[in-house]
Amino acid sequence: MGGYGEKEAKAGLKARLPAIGTFPNQFPGYEVRVEIPEFTSVCPKTGRPDFGTLVIVYEPARAVLELKSLKEYLLAYRNLGIFQENVVNRVLADIVKACRPVRAVVTGAFNPRGGIRSVIEARYPRPRKPRA
Repeated sequence: MGGYGEKEAKAGLKARLPAIGTFPNQFPGYEVRVEIPEFTSVCPKTGRPDFGTLVIVYEPARAVLELKSLKEYLLAYRNLGIFQENVVNRVLADIVKACRPVRAVVTGAFNPRGGIRSVIEARYPRPRKPRA
């Protein structure tokens, strides 16, 4: 596993981050797209920064994400050691917890590091686990 263990795999998943605020939704059936072109986090193994673009797309139900609090939440990742895959899945989970959307997709397109570019996408509702 290249020296990566449970410690690195779970890094950042339980960190306390600022709350994401919401306000009451006034309209049905529309989509919100939020782009964060200068997203930054830190690799939990190397301590080196990860740069990329996050895109959040969701259909509000009863609540809409308040952008200033979302910005403060996302800025907290700047010094957080967390794998790119965990960033995308944690952001999705925290958005779903904050506003309970009809549907949501979070995509992280991270800048190349070592010649490899990662694009990670997580969706809500989550697919059901396949039965064994």
